Amino acid sequence: MGRRRTSQDGIQTRQNKGVAFPRVPVLLVGEDSLDLSRYAVILRRIGHQVHPCGSYEEGIRLLNSGAFGLLVVSQGTPNFEGRCLLERAVQIDRTLPVLVVARSLHMPCYLEAMQLGAVDYLAEPLSMKELGQTVERYMRPGPLGKAPALRTGIKRGEGPVQA
Repeated sequence: MGRRRTSQDGIQTRQNKGVAFPRVPVLLVGEDSLDLSRYAVILRRIGHQVHPCGSYEEGIRLLNSGAFGLLVVSQGTPNFEGRCLLERAVQIDRTLPVLVVARSLHMPCYLEAMQLGAVDYLAEPLSMKELGQTVERYMRPGPLGKAPALRTGIKRGEGPVQA
């Protein structure tokens, strides 16, 4: 049976002992090559097929032509340049989980992303473990799978918990 192993950095990796885990394609979109590279390493380490692309326009083209189990939008500024990608994803497939990862928490962007249909909005600093766990929470088995349940901590339209 398949087991999970935790690496030194706290990320669970999949070990296969005779059981095939579904390798769900993840579309990873952002304009910062360092962020894309870092997130791609994390997602591959936990066993997903990652399709990174360096522009939102290219992301829309890939989204139109492929079936993905998750869309991760890396957001660099409070201008929310990834809005067009999130809107297109919702038009194509309302059940596709869209995760927005931002350099910093910007409340108007957070609210807009959640209202447009993102399942979560994570702000950096972001540990590898946190990103890995969040992605696993929202993954679905493939294009025909059921939509994941929303997390229970924050409901759409509510703001993040402030300490």
